[in-house]
Amino acid sequence: NLEGKAINEKRVARLMRLMRIRSILPKPNLSKPAIGHQIYPYLLRDVVIDRCNQVWATDITYIPMQRGFLYLCAVIDWYSRYVLSWELSNNMERGFCIEVLQRALQQGSPEIFNTDQGSQFTSVEFLKVLKDQGIKISMDGKGRALDNVFTERLW
Repeated sequence: NLEGKAINEKRVARLMRLMRIRSILPKPNLSKPAIGHQIYPYLLRDVVIDRCNQVWATDITYIPMQRGFLYLCAVIDWYSRYVLSWELSNNMERGFCIEVLQRALQQGSPEIFNTDQGSQFTSVEFLKVLKDQGIKISMDGKGRALDNVFTERLW
């Protein structure tokens, strides 16, 4: 109600579009480890990345939709910046992240694999895929998005 006049949601949305303004929506927190999941140290501080398949990394970002979000997971080679595998999902369950990892591993294997501390990446199932391949596991420090700078730059 504005000065005694009733207005509806559609009118507000149209006026906001015309004025090129948007509401500030809360962003989902995508990097929370689950209780009991193992956290690994960050292995990449001061490491010179000088060849392909030395370090791969993964992350999840969200894509706002009209109703809710879609989640995008990608695996990237840090040296070449090549996206090895990616997938969209309408939920945050670990299954789609494991599928992205397994598809990337069909193209080779890194020495080190870096992730954040999100529950998808600290899950026993996700870590088992890496351990079975003999890949060293590295995880960003808590609240340190720049530890995974090349993947963050992709977003």
